[in-house]
Amino acid sequence: MQLQNLNEFKMPPAFRGRPGWYVQLWWIVEAIFFNTSPQFMYGWRRFLMRSFGAKIGKGVILRPSMHTQFPWKVSIGDYSWIGDDVVLYSLGPITIGANAVISQRSYLCTGSHDYLRADFPIFFQPVVIEDQCWLATDVYVGPGVIIGEGTVVGARSSVFKSLPGNKICVGSPAKILKDRVTA
Repeated sequence: MQLQNLNEFKMPPAFRGRPGWYVQLWWIVEAIFFNTSPQFMYGWRRFLMRSFGAKIGKGVILRPSMHTQFPWKVSIGDYSWIGDDVVLYSLGPITIGANAVISQRSYLCTGSHDYLRADFPIFFQPVVIEDQCWLATDVYVGPGVIIGEGTVVGARSSVFKSLPGNKICVGSPAKILKDRVTA
């Protein structure tokens, strides 16, 4: 029994949302102009992302080592921070609200494959990080996840199911630890 036959894999039409040459152009621009820019050039990186269709709010901090697969599928609200080595694997839409923090080495993943089919088809589901969330270092967020407003996800957690707002969550899989309350 053959579980996977990758010879039968087909990329869905218009999956990337732009022509192949445009995707390649973004990857070149990201490698040469985005990733090599000095740390303080946040405005420059916002400009580059916006030039390729990302919706980037005012005052957003984008570290130069972050990576975005398809910026035209990314929306980031005002005054949010995207840390070093963060991957926005935007095969589908990624929405990050205002005043949110995605800390270093976190990975927001909108895509996967249907492993139950031999042709291993690729699919995407949106990821939404609502306003005032904090994803601590090295957090994985899977396809279709919504993290509710004000929620904190602890370091090295993996989020496979949506989390409600104003909670502190930790673990793999992430579980609610307690409410997030202000002093």
